[in-house]
Amino acid sequence: MLPVARFIDIHIVQSVPFANLNRDDTNSVKTVQYGNVLRTRVSSQSWKRAARGTFEERIGQAALRTRRIGERVSRVLEQERGWPRPLAERAGGHAAAASSIKFELAKDPEDTKQVLANRVLTNAMVYVPEAAVAELADLAEEHRDKLESAKDIKKPSDKSVLPKDRVENVLRSRNGVINLFGRMLAEVDNAGVDGAVQVAHALTTHETDVELDYFAAVDDVTATWNDATGSGHMGHTEFSSGTFYRYATIDLRDLATNIGHDTTALRELTDAFLSSFILSLPQAKKNSTAPHTIPDLVHLSVRTDRPVSYAAAFESPVAASSQGGYAPASCEALAVYAQAANTLLGTRHILASGWAGLDAKGLDGLGDRHTSFDSLVTDALNAALPVQTAGATA
Repeated sequence: MLPVARFIDIHIVQSVPFANLNRDDTNSVKTVQYGNVLRTRVSSQSWKRAARGTFEERIGQAALRTRRIGERVSRVLEQERGWPRPLAERAGGHAAAASSIKFELAKDPEDTKQVLANRVLTNAMVYVPEAAVAELADLAEEHRDKLESAKDIKKPSDKSVLPKDRVENVLRSRNGVINLFGRMLAEVDNAGVDGAVQVAHALTTHETDVELDYFAAVDDVTATWNDATGSGHMGHTEFSSGTFYRYATIDLRDLATNIGHDTTALRELTDAFLSSFILSLPQAKKNSTAPHTIPDLVHLSVRTDRPVSYAAAFESPVAASSQGGYAPASCEALAVYAQAANTLLGTRHILASGWAGLDAKGLDGLGDRHTSFDSLVTDALNAALPVQTAGATA
C-alpha cells in the first residue's frame, strides 16, 4: 500500500553558540554568500552524518562505509573466530578482492614504496550493513580449505578464490539505514539504492562574522619549576555563532519502494529519521565548545505534491530583535514566509502542518502548535501514514 502523503518537510530554526560544527580543509568555518552577505554554513553531508548516527541508535541497526572492508573481515576471523593472523589477513584480502570493485594494496607506513600483502583497499568505498562483515567472515569459513592453499593478494591483478557472485550479493545487502539514506556503488550491478532523504546545507538566517580564537597551552613542568617564561604551545582556531535554518525532506514513496512497501517499517523508519534529524548535531570541536543546543522551532509539513524549502525566507538577512537575538525574528520570518507560500501555492496539497518550539506565542502560517517534538512527529505520521484498521483493504 502506498503512503497517503508523498513528502514530509522538516524545517528547523536552531541557535548555536560559539562553535565550529563543520570545518573545511584548512580547519576554517564553512561559509556561504547568500542575500549578498556572509553566512555560516554547515554542509548537508556533515549534518546528515550526525543524523545518521542518531538514527542508527534509534533503530538498532548500523551501516559501514569503508575502503577497508577486508581488514574488518580479518579482525573478525582472528579476534572472534580464532583464526591464525596470517590466514585471517589472507581471507580478508580475498574477500575484498572478490568483487567487481577495483582495488589497490595499502602501503607500509614506514616504507611507502612497499605494499602490504592482503591489505586490500577498494577504490570505491563500500556501504553495507554492519552485519555484512560477519556474512563475509562466514563465507571465508565455508571456503577455508581454499584459502589455506591460496596465494596472498599482493597486487591489483591477483584473483580471489572466493566466489564473486556471493561476495557481491553481500555488498548488495541493505538495512534500514541504507534504505533511507541510499547508496552509490556503481561498480557492483544493482547495488545502488536511491536515497529517500534530501538534506539541505544549514545556513545562518543572518549575517555572521568568523572569529579567531587565540589560545596558549601551559607546559606544566615549566610552570612548576618556574625556570622559563612563555607558553608551551600557541595557536588559533576559527569559530562562529548564529541562528541556523535547517531543512530536510523525506520521500515516503521512495522509502516505501526501498523497503518493499512494509507499512510498519515505513512508519518506524520515518519516525526515527524525523526524531533523529531534530536532535542531531555535528560533533566537530565538541570538547572545546560543547554547543549542545536544541532547536528553537521545528515545523513539519505533510505534502502530497512536492517538497518546499523555506530557505528563501532568509534571503534578506534577519535583523536582531529590539531586545537582541536572532531566534525570535527568525521564527517569525519563517512563519511569515510559510503563510505567503501557502497562500500562493494553495493548501490542498498539505495534509497536516504543525510546529513545536521554545516560544509560547502563536506563529500563524505554521499550522497547529504542539507542546513537544514527539507530539509533532506523531501527528505528522498519523496524517502521512494512517494506521490501517482491522478489516481494511489495501
